Amino acid sequence: MSRKQPKRRAGNMAYAAIAGFFIVVIVGGVGFGVASADSYDDVERAGAFGFSAETHTATASAETYVTQAASDETPYYEQSALAATTPRDINNGMLMIDEMERIEQERLVAENAAALKRMEATKAMQGVETPAEQVAGAAPEPGTIEYSLPAVDWSVGRDAFIAEWTSRIDAYLEGSPLAGYGSVFAEAAWDNGVDPRWSPAISNTESGKGSVCFRSCNAWGWGNGGWGDWNTAIQDHVAGLAAGYGYSITPEAAQRYCPPTWESWYEKTLNEMAQI
Repeated sequence: MSRKQPKRRAGNMAYAAIAGFFIVVIVGGVGFGVASADSYDDVERAGAFGFSAETHTATASAETYVTQAASDETPYYEQSALAATTPRDINNGMLMIDEMERIEQERLVAENAAALKRMEATKAMQGVETPAEQVAGAAPEPGTIEYSLPAVDWSVGRDAFIAEWTSRIDAYLEGSPLAGYGSVFAEAAWDNGVDPRWSPAISNTESGKGSVCFRSCNAWGWGNGGWGDWNTAIQDHVAGLAAGYGYSITPEAAQRYCPPTWESWYEKTLNEMAQI
């Protein structure tokens, strides 16, 4: 009785193994069929989960776009960043720069116009006559302007201005060490906006038109030094008049230029200017 029991157990185990084999085969077949159905009918399967055929198509297109973008040389995220920068933003920036440049240009034009107007107003004062009630020889009141010279015509233009005053200054300086330098005086006067008669007249008051100079080529008693040539000396003196004394001779300018004897200096220089 005890010898037959092992054989019966072995038989039972064999039956169980055979049954398990068939179960595995059946389950595997079902799984294979479901997977096949999923691969061939994914649109209907998606519908079973609440997605339409259009949704599936759009999703597939998006996946294709990402795949293609990833294959380009520029990464997908960089392409998106570049696409986000619209031409409209760049154009707005350029328009703003153009507007700022236009405003700055208008400001410069207005400033230049104002400067020219001030210069013309200063030059126009050159023709004012001495008040009749002022006693001859009396010191003028501070701040007053007394001219007895005809106004210089600056409206003729540079070439005509230089031609006219070159001739007049050369005639005035004839026979002196400064003879022939009328064009240098005229050009310097135009470039610095100074009365063209002023520097030549001072040269007569201070040195007899360059005949007696206390320093080389210093015909104006100006400063403590000299120059190596008349061209540079004339240009520097006319520029110095413009910077430190104004457009033309005035009592105030005379007091600064020759403080000890400014009254006689003023009268003599003014008379010389009238001869040019």
